[in-house]
Amino acid sequence: MPKSIIINKNGGPEVLEIQDVEVGSPGPDEIKVTNHAIGLNYIDTYHRSGLYPIKLPSGIGLEAAGKIDEVGSNVTDFNKGDNIAYASVPLGAYSQQRNIPSKIAVKIPDGISYELAATLMTKGLTTNYLLTKTYKLKAGEIVLFHAAAGGVGQIFAQWANSIGAKVIGTVGSDEKIRIAEENGYSNVINYSKHDFSKEVMKITKNEGVSAVFDGVGKNTFHKSLACLKVRGMMVSFGNASGPLDPVNVPKDIQPKGLYLTRPSIAQYFTNRKELQAGADSIFEKVKFGKIKIRISKKYKLSDANQAHTDLESRKLLGPAVIIP
Repeated sequence: MPKSIIINKNGGPEVLEIQDVEVGSPGPDEIKVTNHAIGLNYIDTYHRSGLYPIKLPSGIGLEAAGKIDEVGSNVTDFNKGDNIAYASVPLGAYSQQRNIPSKIAVKIPDGISYELAATLMTKGLTTNYLLTKTYKLKAGEIVLFHAAAGGVGQIFAQWANSIGAKVIGTVGSDEKIRIAEENGYSNVINYSKHDFSKEVMKITKNEGVSAVFDGVGKNTFHKSLACLKVRGMMVSFGNASGPLDPVNVPKDIQPKGLYLTRPSIAQYFTNRKELQAGADSIFEKVKFGKIKIRISKKYKLSDANQAHTDLESRKLLGPAVIIP
C-alpha cells in the first residue's frame, strides 16, 4: 500500500506520522497521481502546528509533482501518463500516491524535472503574483525582500533583475549573505546583527523603498514600514516569525499614506487557466536560464519530521524536496 504522512493532533514535527493508506479510483473530476517529488513549504508547519487550523486527522502538504495513473470520467484536460504538478488544497501532498481534483494540476513541460516542478509551484507562483499582480514591479524601482536566501527569495531577486528592478535583501545569518548575493540581491543585510531599517535608508539615501515584501511577519513588520517611502506598499505574505500584531492605522499607516496588503496564491489563481498560465511563465524563465534553481536538500518521506525541524530552525539554504 502507498504511504502518506498523517497528523492526528497539532504540535511539533513529532506529530508527523507515516502510515499506509488505501487510494481508490479517482472521482469523476479527479486524477490519481503517483508523486515523484514533494515541495517543502513553510506553510506546512502552520498546518501542522495549528496556526492555520485544519480538521484532524489530516494529510499534510500542498505541493508535489508526479505522473498521472488514472483520470476520472469527466476529466478532459489530462491523460494517463501526463507529468503534472500542483500546489493547492486539499492537503495531502506528503504521500506516495493520491487522488486530487484535476482543476489544481498543471502540465509540466519537457525539460522541467519533477524535483524542479515540485519547488516551483508554490514558490514560483508566489513570486509571480507578488511582483506582477500584487505590486507591479517596474524597471528602476528599489524594493526590499525579507528572507532573501529562502526559496521564494531566491526566485524573487532573479525575476526582479530580469525586468530591471533592484532588490535589497535581508537574511538571518552571515552564511546566507553569499546565497542571496549569488541570486541577484544588490545589497544584503544580516538583520540579526544590524538594524535593517537604518541600513535600507542609508542605501536609498533616506528615500526609502517603493515596496517591502515580507514573509517573516511579527519580527520585521514595524521596521519594514519605516523602510517605505511615502505611498509605499507593505506586502505581508507570511508569518515565519509569528503572526502580526493588530495594526494601528493612525500610527503605522497614516503618517506616510502607506498601502498594506495581505495576499495569497488562491486570490490570484482562481481557475485552472490562470494556474497553467502562471506556472508556464515560471517554467519558461527556468528553461531559458533567467531563473536558476538549486535544490538545497532532499529528504525521504519517512524523514518528514526532520525536514520540518530543519525548516523551522532556518537550516535550509534554499528550496528542499521530499522524495517519496
